[in-house]
Amino acid sequence: MKIQYKWLLILLVFGFIACESDDDSTTTEEVVITSGTADFSNYVALGNSLTAGFTDGALFIAGQENSMPNILAQQFALAGGGTFTQPLMSDNVGGALLGGNPILSPRFFFNGAGPAVLPVTPTTEISAGLSGSFNNMGIPGAKSFHLLANGYGSIAGLASDPPLANPYYVRIASSPTASVIEDAMDQNPTFFSLWIGNNDVLGYALSGGDGTDPITDTATFDGAYNALVAALTSGGAKGVIANIPDVTSIANFTTVPYNPVPLDAATAGAVNAAYSAYNNGLDATLAFLTANPLTLGALFPATSDMTSLELATAEMAKRKISFQAGEGNAVVILDEDLTDLTAINSALVSMRQTTADDLLVLASSAFIGTLADPGNPLSVNGVAIPLADRWVLTPEEQGEIATATMAFNATISAAAQQAGLAFVDANALLVEASDGGIAFDEFLLQSDLVFGGLFSLDGVHPTARGYAFIANKTMEAINTTYGSNLPMVKAADYPTFYSPMLP
Repeated sequence: MKIQYKWLLILLVFGFIACESDDDSTTTEEVVITSGTADFSNYVALGNSLTAGFTDGALFIAGQENSMPNILAQQFALAGGGTFTQPLMSDNVGGALLGGNPILSPRFFFNGAGPAVLPVTPTTEISAGLSGSFNNMGIPGAKSFHLLANGYGSIAGLASDPPLANPYYVRIASSPTASVIEDAMDQNPTFFSLWIGNNDVLGYALSGGDGTDPITDTATFDGAYNALVAALTSGGAKGVIANIPDVTSIANFTTVPYNPVPLDAATAGAVNAAYSAYNNGLDATLAFLTANPLTLGALFPATSDMTSLELATAEMAKRKISFQAGEGNAVVILDEDLTDLTAINSALVSMRQTTADDLLVLASSAFIGTLADPGNPLSVNGVAIPLADRWVLTPEEQGEIATATMAFNATISAAAQQAGLAFVDANALLVEASDGGIAFDEFLLQSDLVFGGLFSLDGVHPTARGYAFIANKTMEAINTTYGSNLPMVKAADYPTFYSPMLP
C-alpha cells in the first residue's frame, strides 16, 4: 500500500507540472476584423481641408497620404474595405499654378525659429485636370453650401470677384457644371465620412471678423447640411460625421500674445507724447457728455446694470492709450464696436489697446512692429499706427463665432441622431487639447504651435499625428455605432514635422 501511494503521489506531481506547462504555452488566436453592420467596400469622404489632408498651410502628397480618411481607409481594408483613391498633388512642395502663375502658396517648414514658407515653386497646375473619380472628396476652403453648388469646379469661375469656383475642385471635377456631392454620389458609396462646417466660421475668424468673409447664416447652414446628409444616406450608406471645433481655441489665435511690444524708455515717452492729445480729447469728451445728458443717453443708453455716465466713463478709460518702457506693451487696434465719437471730436477714432480678452491672428506676428511708412521710424504698426480689424478678434467677434458654432453643432448632432450615424465630438477633443493636452499612446498632444504636436505650422490644421488621433476617435465612434472592431493606429507611426527636403 505504501508503494501504491508513492506512485500515486509521483503521478499527481507530474500531472500538475504537465498542467502548468500546458497553461504557460498559450497560443495567440488571430483576431478577425469585422465591419459589423457597416459596409466599407466603397468609402467616400466629403469635407474641406481637414478631409483633404491639408497641413502646414498647403496640400501636398505626404500630407494627403496621412490624411484622416486615408488612415481610415487603410484600417477599413482589414474589414472588407476597397481601394481608396486620392487626387494627389504633383509634389511635396504644396501650392499650385494656374496657367503657369502661382495662385496657391507652398507649404511651411520649421526653420529652427518658427514657420517659414518653403522657397520652392509649385509644380501642380490647376488647369491640368485629373480624370476619373476620387474617394477623397475633401475640398480645401469649401463651406457647407459649396459642396452642393453646381459650377464650383468651373475654371471660369476662378476669374470672378469673388471667385465662384475652387481651384482644388476645378482640378478634379467631373465637369465644369458638376457639384461635389454629385461627384461623390456618382460613386455609389457604401460608407461615407462628412466633416464640413469649419470654414463657415473659420473664414470670418481668420479675417479678424472684418466682414470680408462673413459667417454663414444658420438657415443656409441647416439647409445645406441636412441636404448633404440626405443625399449621402439616400442609397442606404452608413457613415460617420464630426462637428465643428471652437476655432478660437486653435493655435492660430492663441500663439501671438495681446501684449507683444517691447519699447525702450525714449520710444515709450515719444509715443505717449504723441497720444497725449488723443487722451486729453477723451477727457474733454467725457466732460462734455456729463454736461449734456441727452447726448450722453443717446450715445450710451443705460442698462439694468450701469447708468449712461458709468458706461461712458468705462469706455473712455478703455480707449486711453499708454506705453511703458520694457516688455509687455499691448498693441493699438481699431475697434468698430466702440462708440462713434467723431461727431463730438473728429480726432477720436475708434481705437484702443488690446487686452487679454482679445485674440490676435497668427499672421499679425509678421506685421506688428513693421513701419507703415519706411521713411518714418515712428510709424510703427501696432504702436503709432493702429492695427486694422483683420488682425484681431475682439470679444464681441468671438461671441458671434461661439453663437454660430453652437448652432451649427446642434444641427450636426441632430442629423447624426436622426440618420443613426456615428458621431465624433471634435469640439470636445479640441477643448481637452487646449486644457492640458490629450494622451495619444506615449505622447501628449497639446494645442501649442510648433511643439504641441496637434497643430501643424499653419496653426489651423492638424499634424499627421493629429490626423491619426482624430482617425482613432472616428474609428472608436464607428466601432460603437456599427459593432465593428477596427484596430487603432499608433502615434509613433505619424510625424509632427515634415522635412523641407521631402522628395
